[in-house]
Amino acid sequence: MPPRALSALSRFSGPHPATKAASFRRLHTSRPGHASLTTTSPVQTSFEDLTTRSSAAPATSERTTLACLPLSQVLRTYLITSVSSSPTLLAASQNVLTRLLSSSTWLTDVERNPLINLALRETFYKQFCAGEDKPSARECMQQLQKIGYHGVILEYALEVLKDAKDADEGKDVEVWRQGLLETIDMARPGDFVGLKWSGLGTAAYKRMRASDKPSPLMDSAMREVCEAAHTKTVHLLPAAEEVNTLDAFHKWTLNMQNAYNRGPAGSIVYSTYQAYLRSTADILSHHLATAKKEGFTHGIKLVRGAYLGSEERHFIWDSAEATHANYDGIAAALLRRKFGAPLTAAVPEQKFPDINVMLATHNVATTRKAQAIRKEQVEKGEALTTLKYAQLQGMADEVSCELLAEAREIDTADAPQVFKCTTWGTMTQCLNYLLRRAAENKDAAGRTSESRMAMGQELKRRMFATVGL
Repeated sequence: MPPRALSALSRFSGPHPATKAASFRRLHTSRPGHASLTTTSPVQTSFEDLTTRSSAAPATSERTTLACLPLSQVLRTYLITSVSSSPTLLAASQNVLTRLLSSSTWLTDVERNPLINLALRETFYKQFCAGEDKPSARECMQQLQKIGYHGVILEYALEVLKDAKDADEGKDVEVWRQGLLETIDMARPGDFVGLKWSGLGTAAYKRMRASDKPSPLMDSAMREVCEAAHTKTVHLLPAAEEVNTLDAFHKWTLNMQNAYNRGPAGSIVYSTYQAYLRSTADILSHHLATAKKEGFTHGIKLVRGAYLGSEERHFIWDSAEATHANYDGIAAALLRRKFGAPLTAAVPEQKFPDINVMLATHNVATTRKAQAIRKEQVEKGEALTTLKYAQLQGMADEVSCELLAEAREIDTADAPQVFKCTTWGTMTQCLNYLLRRAAENKDAAGRTSESRMAMGQELKRRMFATVGL
């Protein structure tokens, strides 16, 4: 993953106007403490064996991992996840937000009515968004850094919709270009910026569906954005696309990687791989062979998946457990830089290229397993794959904070690097953006109960600590 920040709103009744013609997608995941892997491949077996203890209990008690969060954030997360974990409250909230965003009267306008603006700003906006402009976004980034996060993944809320009726290629490309250049300018060296190639507009989406190259105008904008990111050492994360555009997605991304992923900066451009697709391991293996042959660093963002509701079922694993097995097996192979099922060599005697890996996951079992491999490698004195973890701002803080607590304990170069993905833009832009992501990621609401329980425990701990119990 791939800003999809308000996925928890996805069970609202009635589509948001911006999503009526959009494709719907869902994360193919289960609750964080997922079942054991069923595959018996050498790589995955060792991954599972190594982490039986780690998956059962965290290295640092959950009583203390959330202590780094401000009380206001713990309270806000508890309240919002209490709503999102209730289908009735969730549906009511969606109806209200949809009406507010569609309103043309002062009384219910989210920008003009100060009471409504304040209520939304202090809840949904602060929970999932960085700010309206550069100063406010920078302030949010500094707050995340104080908590202990290594950096952020910034995404711009103003999107060019691929199904817009008044599409104009020149205008669409310019909106995409300007938005990304502004976002790169906000980011600090080492941060990430999220983007979508299909965000270049309707013309780009049609080209991707036809497995065609980007137009000269699109290619020029793509290279300008990559050049700006390269100059500032900001990394780009093209988000996952649907299967019917996946061939073009990978071709466009590999082309940019070949041009910009060279030198000490490593992977300026990453590519996203969805573990719920049966074809992912094979595609990734061939891309690793290409990177080795061409001599560039391959940046890999691994997610479970995003388009479960719209993809044809034969493209996808039959169960969440199979997706978990595929995700964890690929992750283990990448961390060890060793081929083995499910990530088998694409060519005889294939060797790994230089790689940078981001595990974008809200699954605590996965992060604990990955950290167990890292610890074993450190003990053996093995070289470590460059690894980063990512979660959405306002979600899965219990997963993020467990990694942060471990980083504080290790306090060395091999400590976990954790990033939060956040969105910037005006109140209206961000809420529309978050509702689109909510419509796409319908499974996320069912996974917020873990966050609610974790925040409830943290509130109880702080209350008892205050009274000396």
